[in-house]
Amino acid sequence: MDAKILHPFYYGLFFLCVLLFNGCNRKNVLKDNSEVSNKTDSVKIILDNLTPKSLSSDLKKAYYLALTEKDDSVKSKHFSSISYEFSFLNDSLYFRRANKLAIQMAKKVQDSTSLANNYWDLASFLQNTVLVDSSYYYYSEALKIYNRTNNKFSAARMLYNMAVIQSNAKDYTGSEITTIQAIELLKPLQKNLNLYFCYNNLGSVANALKEYDKALDYYDKSLYYLEKHQPSSDLRYKSFNNTAMVYQEMGNHQKAISLFEKIIHRDSIYFKDTKLYALALSNYAQSKNKLGDTTGVLPLLQKALRIKDSIGEYNSLAITNFQLSEYYLGINDTATALQYALQSKSIAKQSNNNMRLLETLELLSKIDAHNSLYYTQQYIDLNNSLQLAERAVRNKFTKIRFETDEFIAQNELLSRQRQLLLGISVAILLLAGSTLVILDQRRKNQKLRFEQLQQQKNQEIFNLLLTQNQKVEEGKQLEKKRISEELHDGIIGKLFGTRLILASLNSKTDSEIIEKRAEYIKSLQNIEEEIRTISHELNKASQEKIHNFIVSIEELIHSIQESSKIECDFKYDQSMAWDQLKGEIKINIYRIIQESFQNCIKHAQASRVELSLINQKGTLKIVIQDNGIGFNTKKSKKGIGLKNIHSRLKKLNGHYTIESSDKQGTELTATIPYRLD
Repeated sequence: MDAKILHPFYYGLFFLCVLLFNGCNRKNVLKDNSEVSNKTDSVKIILDNLTPKSLSSDLKKAYYLALTEKDDSVKSKHFSSISYEFSFLNDSLYFRRANKLAIQMAKKVQDSTSLANNYWDLASFLQNTVLVDSSYYYYSEALKIYNRTNNKFSAARMLYNMAVIQSNAKDYTGSEITTIQAIELLKPLQKNLNLYFCYNNLGSVANALKEYDKALDYYDKSLYYLEKHQPSSDLRYKSFNNTAMVYQEMGNHQKAISLFEKIIHRDSIYFKDTKLYALALSNYAQSKNKLGDTTGVLPLLQKALRIKDSIGEYNSLAITNFQLSEYYLGINDTATALQYALQSKSIAKQSNNNMRLLETLELLSKIDAHNSLYYTQQYIDLNNSLQLAERAVRNKFTKIRFETDEFIAQNELLSRQRQLLLGISVAILLLAGSTLVILDQRRKNQKLRFEQLQQQKNQEIFNLLLTQNQKVEEGKQLEKKRISEELHDGIIGKLFGTRLILASLNSKTDSEIIEKRAEYIKSLQNIEEEIRTISHELNKASQEKIHNFIVSIEELIHSIQESSKIECDFKYDQSMAWDQLKGEIKINIYRIIQESFQNCIKHAQASRVELSLINQKGTLKIVIQDNGIGFNTKKSKKGIGLKNIHSRLKKLNGHYTIESSDKQGTELTATIPYRLD
């Protein structure tokens, strides 16, 4: 609005107002942020410091503070925590309010885990009421989310809770199937305590279906997993009671009594688990009564009744009153039996224990003969209504289970589609990778063939070189021999003849002639001796062995020294007839030396290399030692050079060793057996 009335005259005033407004607004923003932070901290502080005395009031305070929270994510977390804490109170109003807001906020911020947990809290709360079908529904909703998020442990716990509800509604087949599904999830996770509860439920279901052997087997398995979870856990006494109840149903009261005695004689069981003690006590008395041993039965039942009444165990009170009624009926005290039966009926009705109510009505029809028809009719009406109600509940379970199965099937279909797409993608990638590998391998093969061909040509060239050197040397030897023969047979003969002629002229007495003649003769004798010496030297050289192989090695070393500026020291056994070695041995020795020198230049960074060719009684040793950087022979892999050396030596039935370490140089020793041509 200020912008519409601006005038140049008011510019200064306008800017001043804007500054003041922004300053105030900044203060308000800081104040709002501070308030939000304080509220968030306050809710968290209240939830972190809850005490039993002020639990209800503190939760309500936290509830109203959380309503003012502006951050949806924080608000969702607050109401999830508040809802969970309210679930332990009997305040259904505030629990339903908090839980409803928690579910709404979790959906709003799309927090699947929080939403599933809130459904779980609601289902657990409803399970303790008569709304078992609603409880089953919300467990199934939580199950869907846990399946979608692959939270197998939580999914198994939902299945177990659903199975318990089905069992209570007499949907025994459905309960068994659901429990087995939970077990299949729990076994790979090794959740032994949860497996104990699952097998315990299967035992209860089998007992209800009168499959007693099966029930006993399930209870044994439950104990097995309980022992794996915690050896000697007190929970096993509840399993003992369950197993004893099966024996009671089977009529094997002796075994039932031995198990009940284990429970009631357990040290401090009365204080550790008063409810279980009272239950086992009344069942123990009931089995004794069934066996006809009425000694002490009445005090036991009365004691159990007092304990149950003192701890408010009203569901179980109906059972004990029923048992007392049966006891008095057994001793023909129908008046007292009727009194306890009516008491059992009243308690069963108040606690919605319809199974006990049916059994009590059946017992009343036997005790009260005058009203037998009345109780029988009540029994029929109640049984029919219960069957209808149970059938309706089971139908709801079936519908919910069908929707859940359909949801799981859709998820599995999507999962299969994703797997198919993934498989196709992987196949394409593998195909592309395989094509690249094939192309690369083909390139490598071509390169290898080229290198092999090049190596073959090199060997042919080397053979030609050796042959050429050998022919040159043979030519030199022949030429030396020819010259020696020419000098000996031609020139020396002529000189000898001349010397004889001059000797014949020596008979002349002219002193000057004699003196000159003597000089000529002496000169000729000197020439003769010189030529004889040359002839003998040439002839000797022609008879000596010329080492063409050694010359080739020297030329190789010379070329390496020229190209790499590396200093080489070559030693060999001069008494060895190297040229008489087989061609294959000479070629491979030449190549091994060549490959070793290349390794010294490329990898060793050596400045000096020593080569020794040693003859040891039918075995040649090639020792090549450098002063390079060396390497770790254990960690380093064989390069192409060493592989080639190994391959060549293998052809010659030879072998090699390498001694090296970091910065200490390298020594390669190759050993080859040989035989001269």
